[in-house]
Amino acid sequence: MRVSVRMLVGIVFTVLMSGCVGLPDSEGWRYGQKKEFLSVLKTDKYMSLCNQQKLYKQVKSSENSKLMTKLLVAYTYNLANSCINIKGFNASQREKRANKVDTYYATNYEKINVKSIVAKIKAGESIKNILKPYVPQTPQFNALIKAYKALKTSPEMTASKLKKIRLNIERTKLMKTDIGKNYVLVNVPEFQLRVIEQKKTALKSRVIVGKTNMQTPIFSERMQYVQINPQWNVPDSIMRRSYVSKIQANPGWVKSQGMELHKETYSLRSKKVDPASVDWSKYPKDGKGYIPYKLVQIPSLKNGLGRMKFVFPNRHAVYIHDTQSKSLFKKSVRAFSHGCVRLSKPKTLLKLVTDKYSTKNKEIVQTWYKSGKTKHLRLSKPLQVHTAYYTAYVNEKGLLTFFNDIYGFDKSQRLTF
Repeated sequence: MRVSVRMLVGIVFTVLMSGCVGLPDSEGWRYGQKKEFLSVLKTDKYMSLCNQQKLYKQVKSSENSKLMTKLLVAYTYNLANSCINIKGFNASQREKRANKVDTYYATNYEKINVKSIVAKIKAGESIKNILKPYVPQTPQFNALIKAYKALKTSPEMTASKLKKIRLNIERTKLMKTDIGKNYVLVNVPEFQLRVIEQKKTALKSRVIVGKTNMQTPIFSERMQYVQINPQWNVPDSIMRRSYVSKIQANPGWVKSQGMELHKETYSLRSKKVDPASVDWSKYPKDGKGYIPYKLVQIPSLKNGLGRMKFVFPNRHAVYIHDTQSKSLFKKSVRAFSHGCVRLSKPKTLLKLVTDKYSTKNKEIVQTWYKSGKTKHLRLSKPLQVHTAYYTAYVNEKGLLTFFNDIYGFDKSQRLTF
């Protein structure tokens, strides 16, 4: 069959214009890339238009390549770093700390390389691939977007709840991009811990979190070991705030709590100190800084950490642990700790970690547990721990649930649009 020159030209033109293989314009954009990006913007697929609505209208009407590049860079930034006014939020955090509130919320800033984005456009990469490194990996990102779009026009959905969902979508962007395939998620406002494996919930447990003035920090770290029959090393800040006055009034209180006072270090081998010999007036409740005496609660059935603690080393001296105060798990609002996360099912979590993330068998670990001596179960596989602040969360059944703003972050994290 003969093909005319006109038909051949038409076929070539169709092929060239059918996707990213099209000829680039002066700014490097191909027809397919523009079409794909405009499709992303039309539905706001990644919920990152935010404060760029004006620029979007210009791009939509003109399809100007320079403006399109500018919008792609802005869209990428919003996807990577959220549409929360971080500067204003950090100011509110400083104000809280000035008012004696222990608070911390990690905002994982990602630098956007404009030259790299432009180079990828010119290389013909798809918009999906350009944005992919910045898309949050937590399943909550897509789940909350789906819920928001489905409920946006629902007459039963209030403006305040929609705003709450929107804010929690932005919080997924503040988490580490690489959250891990398997991880522990502590949702502070829900008072729940989950172990997520391959996007499915393998374990769920009630928890107790920090008081409103001693908040559980929001951050991520890798779990490294489980301490069985732990000792509790009381941080200087907690010692000042909660215990110095008690020791001052009654030095015998230390022994009654199964504690010891040591010089300089938390090692039980270091020199013990008589609490009555210390001038505690040097370490006032509202003071700051190092205390040269360390309060240690030795391993025992009375230990406040219970029989185990799950350690993910961090500068906040926070971990997940067992507790003696089991009755508190019956309460609906469980903000009672000094910042650590108390666990209602410590043995279940220990079994899971032993079986899936360590090289030890359950018989050895059980022997350690019964011994009453401090032992360390090292993890041999990665298990990230994320403390999060979702006041809107799509649970295991696919149901959208709302929780109270116990630390006030819904108010202090303002959207930029």
